[in-house]
Amino acid sequence: MEHKKIGAERQDSYDDQQKWVFDSSLDSRGRIPLRARTGAWRAALFIIAIEFSERLSYFGLATNLVVYLTTILHQDLKTAIRNVNYWSGVTTLMPLLGGFVADAYLGRYATILVATTIYLMGLVLLTMSWFIPGLKPCHKEMCVEPREAHEIAFFTAIYLISIGTGGHKPSLESFGADQFDDDHVEERKMKMSFFNWWNVSLCAGILTAVTSVVYIEDRVGWGVAGIILTAIMAISLLIFLCGKPFYRHRTPSGSPLTPMLQVFVAAIAKRNLPYPSDPSLLHEVSKTEFITGRLLCHTEHLKFLDKAAIIEDNNPLALEKQSPWRLVTLTKVEETKLIINVIPIWLSTLAFGICATQTSTFFIKQAVTMDRHIAGFTLPPASMFSLTALTLIISITIYEKLLIPLLRRITRNQRGINILQRIGTGMLFSLITMIIAALVEKQRLNRTINNKPAMSVIWLAPQFIIIGIADAFTLVGLQEYFYEQVPDSMRSLGIAFYLSVIGAASFLNNLLITAVDTLAEDFSGKSWFGKDLNSSRLDRFYWFLAGVTAANICVFMVVAKRCPYKSVQPTSQGSTDSSVSVA
Repeated sequence: MEHKKIGAERQDSYDDQQKWVFDSSLDSRGRIPLRARTGAWRAALFIIAIEFSERLSYFGLATNLVVYLTTILHQDLKTAIRNVNYWSGVTTLMPLLGGFVADAYLGRYATILVATTIYLMGLVLLTMSWFIPGLKPCHKEMCVEPREAHEIAFFTAIYLISIGTGGHKPSLESFGADQFDDDHVEERKMKMSFFNWWNVSLCAGILTAVTSVVYIEDRVGWGVAGIILTAIMAISLLIFLCGKPFYRHRTPSGSPLTPMLQVFVAAIAKRNLPYPSDPSLLHEVSKTEFITGRLLCHTEHLKFLDKAAIIEDNNPLALEKQSPWRLVTLTKVEETKLIINVIPIWLSTLAFGICATQTSTFFIKQAVTMDRHIAGFTLPPASMFSLTALTLIISITIYEKLLIPLLRRITRNQRGINILQRIGTGMLFSLITMIIAALVEKQRLNRTINNKPAMSVIWLAPQFIIIGIADAFTLVGLQEYFYEQVPDSMRSLGIAFYLSVIGAASFLNNLLITAVDTLAEDFSGKSWFGKDLNSSRLDRFYWFLAGVTAANICVFMVVAKRCPYKSVQPTSQGSTDSSVSVA
């Protein structure tokens, strides 16, 4: 009888797990979500729709920005590249602030709404700067210098878009991933595919931007393109709002910095205490008490922080009264270790980010100087980026449909290969990209010096294609890594960490350009970066980046080998491999 009773209880528990979602999320009415009516792909598709329109707007502007600055605002090459890098850097570092606000205070859904509104304000102002007479670039067809009012309106608009992106990007992607329950076997498999298909949608937006939108900007007008982008963003916001009944929400958990500070303070205060003989003696709450997340397993690295969870008085009453600045749970200690663990990975991927920033700056400017006539059609320079987006879509599809099933059989890993191996593979392709880019640029310069006809823009195709393959491995891998390997309560910040790789790399790229240019002038008396590409030595800069990337790959291999993965305690379903043990 006793065995039958236990069996019935287990069956009831399993049935509840199948019917309801017990991952601390809530539905739109603040209740425990019903699995059959909320989340998974039925909710994620609404979220992916607004991501498509945001990437359409962003890349419609970003890929053609260097052309706009040099032709409409008449900036020289070095100034234009710096302005693009500054804007790109701010845009991809702002998510650190947006992710913090989403996780700590507003929640992801509210942050998306606020950020999209700011984004729309930027698009409206950008469009107005082309139609309101006092804000137009020139008072006539051609002018040597644009109006100051237009410059102010233009830069205000694009930095409003930066602020909007700062809240939009980390919140939207993590909100989409939140629609899948890590503790449910089927939904966990869906989540592994989510990041791949998210990037397919993202690339579809990019592909549309660098073909249709860029063509409209170049041939019809920036104002018309602005109207189209504003309308599409407004429509996608309405679509996103229509999905509200299907969404699963995570409540904001307050500042994530406070628990980390508590761990450090408690560990320092108890630095002289001996370690317990068994990690199970460290302070931890029971699974029934811990309802706002998942309990983490003890790890051996950064062992000094374990002292924060040493129990000084086992009296239950004393434990209840203990200050959180003196005693913290083992899970909080492990969450602090997770944040420390991702820092070396973040640093060792910056070189890849520098390579990736070249696609929207120097690669596009190279296309401007080359013969862009293809079958009687003049290709807009920024449309070359469509090769990267298309390659990314194809690469992700092949990886998802062919490589992963094959690798699963070989490695017995649900992901095929682990995340850091995927990131490292992409870095190798970025190295190949820089080598090819250097060889092509040298050939282009030789033809220019010898007064030969301009090279066809098709010669740039290999570097755009190979960087697309690199992105399919490294950028998608970084998204997944930073989402999975941070504490559950900091997942918007996790996506922000991934985005900040490109942001920090943009600023580093500017520093490298300045430093390399100064050294080149000191040693050879000739700058590598002139007023235009024909008076520059971009090929040498590409070789320099190839050397930096090769050295960085060696560093990354060492860091990745020593980097531990997040390990979650088994769930009530008995799922011991609960997604976050990424071996």
